[in-house]
Amino acid sequence: MTDSSSSLAGKHVYVAMLTAGGLAPCLSSSIAQLSVYWIAALKEGKISGLTLRMYRAGYKGLLTGDSFVLDEKEWEDIESLNFLGGSPIGNSRVKLTNEKDCIAKGYVKEGDTPLEVASQQLLKDKVHVLHTIGGDDTNTQAASLSKYLFEKHHGKVVVVGMPKTIDNDVYPIVQTFGANTAAIQGAQFFANVVNEATANPRMLVLHEVMGRDSGYLTAATAAEYRKILAAQTFPASTAFKFCVRNSRDIHAIWIPEIQLDLLAEGARLKKLMDEYGCINVFFGEGTGVQEIVKDMEANGEEVPRDAFGHVSLAKINPGKYFSTHLAKAIEADKVIVQKSGYFARSAAANEFDRDLIGKCAEVGVQCAIDGVSGCMGQDEDKEGTPIRAIEFERIKGGKPFDIKQDWFQQMLTEIGQV
Repeated sequence: MTDSSSSLAGKHVYVAMLTAGGLAPCLSSSIAQLSVYWIAALKEGKISGLTLRMYRAGYKGLLTGDSFVLDEKEWEDIESLNFLGGSPIGNSRVKLTNEKDCIAKGYVKEGDTPLEVASQQLLKDKVHVLHTIGGDDTNTQAASLSKYLFEKHHGKVVVVGMPKTIDNDVYPIVQTFGANTAAIQGAQFFANVVNEATANPRMLVLHEVMGRDSGYLTAATAAEYRKILAAQTFPASTAFKFCVRNSRDIHAIWIPEIQLDLLAEGARLKKLMDEYGCINVFFGEGTGVQEIVKDMEANGEEVPRDAFGHVSLAKINPGKYFSTHLAKAIEADKVIVQKSGYFARSAAANEFDRDLIGKCAEVGVQCAIDGVSGCMGQDEDKEGTPIRAIEFERIKGGKPFDIKQDWFQQMLTEIGQV
């Protein structure tokens, strides 16, 4: 809920930040650039004073009061965070509206309401502005907190979110922080992994890419890897069977937005295996999950889920499912499943993402001074896709990747999948 009830111009502003959810190549940079623009606002006289508070381990720290104030002596080197991966203040997965889970984990006492506990902590710390740096879950929680604060405490705290997710699947944001970096890092990861195809005859290499509901990261990682492949030089002799471009290329890209016919794909890839002696498949971790869940439920098995109700992909293991079924269809002698997710999401933000973060941080600080809550980003529903504080009620995860884009269709055509 957008709150423009009061301006913070000319005041001593107490700013707090937290990072939440999984890692992405933007957390450290977001803290750095938000801090830089707040410090600039102070130097430019937009505000009369500044206190920067950091809550440790995301919403957990907010609920338990675990935080610290950044000493002014340390402000001058805050920009060094721009080039570090991970989060300097730690993350956690906490849903403020899941009272049972918060109580079970000991973050609040029995009978307490997490939203009220969080609100009271913010008020105790005299926080005027809270920056939540996270994905759709983090920002939907920020929306709930913002609404609660507005209704119960007269909007005394402005909440400005920063959209972190390598899945790039948040409505109505054009590009989320860290997604571009993660795609490039995942491509570099596979540039080494693909060489495993030469270790055994008839090798199946499955590259599992993060992306619960969206195929963006899988598609973007594949495109970035093929750029690396295109720039490589190979010997002219075709006698080096495992050192030709086709054997190092991607032979299939499976994402949640495209219905997977494993039988048909098995038949297609069997021919390529016979020709190249190896098969390389990129697949999003959410691909085929519905089918796997149906099989588990039909067999009376419990489907593992997290605090947000999401299926625990690590526990149902789509990679194992595909390796078992596809290996048989293409008569692979050996199968390996390689996951680039943790490698990619732990990287420091690249230049593209640092630039995007900086632009959003600059506007975000001004929005906060103006008393406007929302999640920063390029609003795809507004003409010209301006960077603005997007109303929290419009923020929603699960935005599918647009498979009709020319570059993606061209890539599928080039690898023979369409």
